[in-house]
Amino acid sequence: MKVIIPVAGAGTKLRPHTYTQPKALIPVAGKPILSFLIDDLLKAGLNDYVFVVGYLGEKIRDFVKSNYPQLNSRFVEQVTREGIGHAVWLTKSLVAKDEEVFVVLGDSVFDVDFKEFAHHPGSVLGIKKVEDPRGFGVAELDADNTIIRVTEKPQFPKSNMALTGLYKFKESKLLFDTLDELVKKNERTHDEIQLTDAIMRMIEKGAKFEGMKVPNWFDCGKKDVLLETNSILLKKFSYATKEFPPFESTIIIQPVNIGTNCAIRNSIIGPNVTIGANTSIVYSIIKDSIIGSYSVLQDVQLSRSVIGSDATVRGLSQSLNIGDNTEIDLS
Repeated sequence: MKVIIPVAGAGTKLRPHTYTQPKALIPVAGKPILSFLIDDLLKAGLNDYVFVVGYLGEKIRDFVKSNYPQLNSRFVEQVTREGIGHAVWLTKSLVAKDEEVFVVLGDSVFDVDFKEFAHHPGSVLGIKKVEDPRGFGVAELDADNTIIRVTEKPQFPKSNMALTGLYKFKESKLLFDTLDELVKKNERTHDEIQLTDAIMRMIEKGAKFEGMKVPNWFDCGKKDVLLETNSILLKKFSYATKEFPPFESTIIIQPVNIGTNCAIRNSIIGPNVTIGANTSIVYSIIKDSIIGSYSVLQDVQLSRSVIGSDATVRGLSQSLNIGDNTEIDLS
């Protein structure tokens, strides 16, 4: 089975962080988003990967090669962002005609049994009920849990079952033949070549897809969702640090995740805080926030903030969204 992970998006809703870091490498609960995916896929016994990269793609390559040298990994560049369908279509030369394909969007964290999903005997799509499905691909199912229709971001949804970004294809040749049709005819929805449209055409040609419910799914494309995901992973999934060095005159309110070689004193940290490695924090109060590595915080009170790596912040009490390599001094 080939695992295809599209990670070519620019992550505009997470700027300024994504000016210098791909969205898939933004950390939550002490790990980059992409690490959650790869770690779970490896546990499911999957080792053959194609990463579709674009914006800051060299950082994805370096991260995968450095942290997962055991993977059989290939990289395909999507020069212009033309949709998930187009991204998957670019990998067609790397997939054998009879090879199953597992497409996993690289900007989300999933609470799902990847082994059950990947080794399902047929084609299957991950779905979850949402309050407002208009911003997602939407699946309509019959009484047997067979998907009868999928629509990309419909204005008037006929279902509240959203596609979560997990797609397992039994019939890969039909998938790529269908994507070929869309690309050659330049047929687009919302100005992009959609994987959803290819799936709908496959259904019209007789392909069967089953819906598999995903218990938890975190689409980490916005600051608020990123912080919510960080909090949930720390609280419910045991990513909080259990033991800390003796930080001077500091109170730790769990759950928090603190990286190695941090210098913290005269501060209150937590709850729901992730701090990257080699960060210095003094005379500060931080809660519900994500702080990058190699940053310096002094005399600040932060809540619901995301601070990038190599950033310096002094004398401030606000909610912040600050990218990498930034220095702010409002003392």
